Amino acid sequence: MRILPPCLIPALAMASLHAQDTLTIQDAIRRAWTGMGGLQAGQAMVDKAVAEAEATKNLRLPAVSLGAGLTRTDEPMQVFGTRLDQARISPADFLPSSLNHPDPLTGFGASLSVTQPLYQGGRLDAARRAGAALAEAETQSQAFRRQQVALAVDQAYFGTQVARQGLRWAEDTLRQAQELERFVEARVDQGLLLRSEGERARAFRAQSEAGVAEASQRLASARSALALLMGTDPPEQLATSVDADPADLPQGPGSRGDIEALRARGEAARADVAAARGVFKPEVALNVTAGTARYSLADGGSWTSASVGLRWNFSFSDSPRVEAAKAAVRAAEQGRQWQERQAGRDADEARRGLEAARTKMASAQVALEASESVRAMRQARHREGLLPLVEVLDAEAALSGARTLLLDSQLEWRLSRAQLALALGQPIEGIKE
Repeated sequence: MRILPPCLIPALAMASLHAQDTLTIQDAIRRAWTGMGGLQAGQAMVDKAVAEAEATKNLRLPAVSLGAGLTRTDEPMQVFGTRLDQARISPADFLPSSLNHPDPLTGFGASLSVTQPLYQGGRLDAARRAGAALAEAETQSQAFRRQQVALAVDQAYFGTQVARQGLRWAEDTLRQAQELERFVEARVDQGLLLRSEGERARAFRAQSEAGVAEASQRLASARSALALLMGTDPPEQLATSVDADPADLPQGPGSRGDIEALRARGEAARADVAAARGVFKPEVALNVTAGTARYSLADGGSWTSASVGLRWNFSFSDSPRVEAAKAAVRAAEQGRQWQERQAGRDADEARRGLEAARTKMASAQVALEASESVRAMRQARHREGLLPLVEVLDAEAALSGARTLLLDSQLEWRLSRAQLALALGQPIEGIKE
């Protein structure tokens, strides 16, 4: 085993600590998927639908009924019937006095009945298909909710990145404003500048302080949104930059959970139509029963029976139920078609947002570089007394505007990219599980 030099141990420990204190966008999405209460509630609904689907599968299995009881009665028919079940009828039991006024009788018994459905007019198969389709619909809905949460994490994560950079630039502007105020006040005290120039510099410094407070508030709001989604406070370091490769865009249509859920609900509605029509068909079932009636543990009677029965129930409310099921099929189909059109429009909007953001990022970068250069030159010339203060303040305002435009366009790029992935049914930030 190789032993590390003592001088490297602190450096490696710091590197490990730094790695633990950073959070990638992929890790943030995974934490939100496991820690968000709304998704946990949605998963419970999925579990419920899956369990109900499993229950519909078991409708073909036999139904078992087990009964047991203790009876004491002097009602003539029950006394005679109980004695007959207990297999202890004697000639004396047929005497009129015994039949009309029997002594109270105590007995206990048990029965086991098994009913096996043989034919239900297609309703059992329809119920199974409907249950499976509803479970699939709930599963797909949960998948789409996860993608929506991923989009929200994307917005909060990169909103935090942008807000932190905005705070850095606001603090830079404040430092410039403080330095400018000290310089102008010194010139005013020397009688080289008017008092109004000093007041103007003081106003610019006060506005810069307000800008820092506003930037701090935006950063705190973005971090709190990310913490709410993840279920825990995010670390200070966010590893994934807001910059993205313009060529790295979602390509081709995928599987959108909301559309697949509507398609599955349509399948469930069609199965409900079959089940509603099955009401007009008879039911056939096999019933096997075994029972015993005892007057002591050792003495009593037992019996068995087996029967195949046909039952046909009809209600005038059954026919409208078929029409209601057909209407549910049309509703599901129309909803799916509408959602597909909406998804297509969302994808087009996201592409237009990406194109606009790309153009604005390029323009903002040029404006930022030019504004930084202009500010440096005007500050230098103002210190030499060759430019008035208003020119410096104008350069600061132009630089702030360029910085804001760059941050807004970068955030717009990231969010439009995630919205395009959501619209196309592609995994956001490449995260599937």
